[in-house]
Amino acid sequence: MKVSTPGRICLFGEHQDYLGLPVVAMAISRRATIQGDKRNDQQVIIHKPDLGETESFSLDDLSYTKKRDYFKSGINICQRQGLTFSSGFECEITSEIPIRAGTSSSSSINVNWIHFLSQMADEPVNWDQRKIGELTYTAEVTEFNEPGGMMDQYSTALGNLIYLESEPEISIQSLNPKLGTFVLGDSCEPKDTMGILSRCRDSRIKLIQKLKNKNPDSTIHDLDDSADLSDLNSDEVNLFNGTLKNRDLLHEGLAVLEKDDPDHQHIGRLLSDHHQVLRDVLQVSTPKIEAMMDAALNAGALGGKINGSGGGGCMFAYAPENSEAVADAIEKVGGKAYIIQPDEGSRID
Repeated sequence: MKVSTPGRICLFGEHQDYLGLPVVAMAISRRATIQGDKRNDQQVIIHKPDLGETESFSLDDLSYTKKRDYFKSGINICQRQGLTFSSGFECEITSEIPIRAGTSSSSSINVNWIHFLSQMADEPVNWDQRKIGELTYTAEVTEFNEPGGMMDQYSTALGNLIYLESEPEISIQSLNPKLGTFVLGDSCEPKDTMGILSRCRDSRIKLIQKLKNKNPDSTIHDLDDSADLSDLNSDEVNLFNGTLKNRDLLHEGLAVLEKDDPDHQHIGRLLSDHHQVLRDVLQVSTPKIEAMMDAALNAGALGGKINGSGGGGCMFAYAPENSEAVADAIEKVGGKAYIIQPDEGSRID
């Protein structure tokens, strides 16, 4: 059995989905693959040649022994869905997606895992991609009470380009504009994903609670410049304005992306505007990311932004006409470049 799942970039809504705000995300043409079969015992053996690691445990003991024990949580979640596993399995996981770099390599692997488990069960089930995304979110985020939204799990499971709302209920719209190529640039800088997510999330959850006290009839979805900000200090006002700007940039971007033949220049400008807020207000960029961004724009990219939690990892540039030149420019300043396009979601290969 072989399953593959794409990575993803976030076009609009970065650092917004865990606040309940919508996102636009795109699955990319770099994929993770899991391949394996059943064993004759209770052992689960997972080979990870990219990391030089092998993980193993028994189906007889699925208690968590480490943070984010996702392989066990995936099995537990599947069992709660009624799946049974009377024998273990052995598999190998490989990936073309930059690791720990903001392109959802972890969620891609976990979507793969849930999809693989659905076929390894005593009675296999054919869950649709949305169900696989939902269960992966439960196994990753809910099960361990982690900070983070549901963009990664749904966008990698469903593939292509989606608009995702999580409030007041989950709503997903598939978008199919003719976007062409992007260039993904990996800074190869390590990043503190959980630390950055917690800092950016917690400061704004506190901020939103303050706003509710003064604006009881409003939510983060409809607050505007008329909101009473008298309880906020200057840093909080700046954070509030940046959050609203990125919220509004998403809606402007969505309107462009809903067209069959979108304005590429407009998309590029909006991506760069989004990046400016992430850099200047949330302060999640780095000098190397900025050097890569400047190089890409000078080489003719239409726009771009940091991708993922930030503090390192990847950026991407929108380059539908000159991707090779943009990739070369990123590599000349020390990044690792990949030319990417939209790609389909999790699939059995």
